[in-house]
Amino acid sequence: MRPAVATEPGPADAGDEFARLLTRALRLLHQAGATDPACQLAAQAWRAAHHAGHPAEQRFNGLLHYLTQRTPDEGECMSDDAILDVRQEIPARRHELIFDTYGHLAPGDGFVLVNDHDPKPLYYQFAAEHANQFEWDYLEQGPQVWRVRIGRPAAA
Repeated sequence: MRPAVATEPGPADAGDEFARLLTRALRLLHQAGATDPACQLAAQAWRAAHHAGHPAEQRFNGLLHYLTQRTPDEGECMSDDAILDVRQEIPARRHELIFDTYGHLAPGDGFVLVNDHDPKPLYYQFAAEHANQFEWDYLEQGPQVWRVRIGRPAAA
C-alpha cells in the first residue's frame, strides 16, 4: 500500500484556497479591532470575485455580514423616498435588486432600503463598486428592521 502523497492545489482549487486564507486573515484583523479596514478589504475581494464570476463572491458577502454584526445604540427617523423592502426576498437575490435599483436612480434621487439585518456589508460593497458616487444614511437601525436611504448624489 502506497503512502498518501500531498498534492499542490490545482488551478481551480488555488482560488478557493486563496479565498479561505484571505477570509481567515480578515477575521483576525477584525478580532484585532481593525473592523473597518477588514470590511474594506473584504468588499474589494467581493468586488473582484463578483466581476470574475468566481464562487468566492458568496464567501466574501458572508464575511462582510459577519464583520458588520450590529451593536445596539442607534435611533430612527423617516424619509419620503421610494421603498425597497427586501425582507421577503431570498438572500442571494437581495443585493442584485438593490444594485439594480441604485443603477436606475437619477442624480439627486434615492430610495429607502428596508432589511431584516444591518446592511453594512452592502455599504462596503457600494464603497468598493461606487466610491464617492452614493449616499448612505441610516434611518432606522434594528433590532428587527433596518431602514437606509441610499441615493445618487446630485450633479455638481
